Amino acid sequence: METDSRARDIGWLPRPHVYYLEMIVGPMFSGKSEELIRRVRRALIAEQQVQVFYPAQDTRANNGSIFSRNGMTVTAEQVSKIAGCREHLRALPHLPDVIAFDEAQFFDADLVPLIEELIGDGVRVIVAALDLDFAGRPFGEVIPPLLAIADRVDKLTAVCAVCGSEAAVRSQRLVDGRPATKDSPLVLVGDTAEGYEARCLRCYEPPR
Repeated sequence: METDSRARDIGWLPRPHVYYLEMIVGPMFSGKSEELIRRVRRALIAEQQVQVFYPAQDTRANNGSIFSRNGMTVTAEQVSKIAGCREHLRALPHLPDVIAFDEAQFFDADLVPLIEELIGDGVRVIVAALDLDFAGRPFGEVIPPLLAIADRVDKLTAVCAVCGSEAAVRSQRLVDGRPATKDSPLVLVGDTAEGYEARCLRCYEPPR
């Protein structure tokens, strides 16, 4: 039987099971990496083959693993570009059952077609990412289209750093302790607690 054209182009055979893309999104400090690790661990318990990728820009991660703020860890491959993900996957004898991407907002635009190919081949894909930037805008060019094609989207909330409510849905970018202006850098390398706060809509201050 002739293979699907996308699978033929990338050199992989399609799989017979259900296609699925899961998105885990929310502000900083909402537990996105923790939830991704939890799902990956459950897949491992089910004796499924799993591959996790994280971007080189994520300076919080340990070499060869990702971790959540509550101390959970899972083995992962660090790559600077999506081309590196493709090279790693091509070197495998066959595609894993589950492929996960942490901090996906830092990956380049090639992530979208790669994920489309993977779910077309029947791979379960799990993506954790910020859905909004510090100015409350959809984050970059990668996350919005992935949210549109996802089968499942879980939007997590955090504890507001100002009022303590559990409804924080924004990431407040701080410069010298004050809310950032519109010309502030999109990403603060290092991801320190002093540079960002999770805030609810009432306490969030839009960039000036």
